[in-house]
Amino acid sequence: MLNQTVRMIELAQQGFQCSQILVIMGLINQGKTNSDLVRSVSGLAGGLGFSGDTCGALTGGACLLGLYAGRGEVNEEEDPRLNLMIVELVEWFAGEYGRAFGGTRCETILGNDPRNRTARCPSLVLGVYEKVNALLVENGFDLATGRP
Repeated sequence: MLNQTVRMIELAQQGFQCSQILVIMGLINQGKTNSDLVRSVSGLAGGLGFSGDTCGALTGGACLLGLYAGRGEVNEEEDPRLNLMIVELVEWFAGEYGRAFGGTRCETILGNDPRNRTARCPSLVLGVYEKVNALLVENGFDLATGRP
């Protein structure tokens, strides 16, 4: 886990945001790169385009679950456990962070203090990453191949 934490810090230092870091880490686990996907989730950062809405770590975590369990091609089926895992992630996030910070909106978590971005966000992103990985493993997904 230490190597993954270091990699996440490196990505943050390179300017990637919460949602992007989560998806990049999933791609790394699978031995893949996909700059289009990474670009697409940048719209989730800062609470949906830095609007302060739903935390980008939470929505990025849902996207990471989708990377493993979602449908990406016409001949694929979405794994029926995807939405159940997302619901479990949302409930966990609300209990773990929503309760601690007063909600799951980015602006609420940051508490109108920009310093909280560096104080709170790294542990939050790591926590979501660990929870997503745990959900995937619990549901029989291979983190390296991306499929059950």
